[in-house]
Amino acid sequence: MTSTKRKPARRGKKNSPAAKGPRSGRRPPVVAELPLRQGLLAMATIGAQSFLWLATVVAIIAGFAGAAFGVWSLRPVPAYSSERITTGSAFEATFRVENASAWFALSHLKISCALGRPGTSDTPPVDADQSRIPSRLEPGERAAFTCPFGAVAGGTTNDDLEVALRSEIYFRSDYDEPVIGSFRLTDNRGPFVLDTRLLPPRWTAKPGKD
Repeated sequence: MTSTKRKPARRGKKNSPAAKGPRSGRRPPVVAELPLRQGLLAMATIGAQSFLWLATVVAIIAGFAGAAFGVWSLRPVPAYSSERITTGSAFEATFRVENASAWFALSHLKISCALGRPGTSDTPPVDADQSRIPSRLEPGERAAFTCPFGAVAGGTTNDDLEVALRSEIYFRSDYDEPVIGSFRLTDNRGPFVLDTRLLPPRWTAKPGKD
């Protein structure tokens, strides 16, 4: 009996992955997008922190500047006036200095007087006679002083009214800074002119100037 051999069936070749076409609807990978987003988020966070830090620094500086301006505006300032002249020379008048500040005292006040006359060279300032001024003027307190103008004014007398009317007086003050006493403040006032409309006359601040 003759046996018949079967031929093995041929298996079809599998299609290689390269032969297959691209799958439709496949999303691109998002792995590369994540670091970019994280970097942008980190940059935004750093920028916000930097802006907040800068705003804080500006606010602190503005606060210190405001406090310094407030203290400066409240600093003691001397105000000057003259008593009425009843006898003697107009240059021998008694002046008064007042601490115009409502908060701080005037400490170690030093006053210089200067006499100016139109058409003549300015005379050097002279130190005021401060024997009646205490070392510390409290807010609103007043004290009297005189200016020894006898020599620089040419020895004027009651008859030298014309000379006095052409003269101007200036005051220069030096005193301790109220918060840090090691610093000195300077204040200049004037000119003051002899006002004969007042009876008896006295030295007053020139209109429009002080």
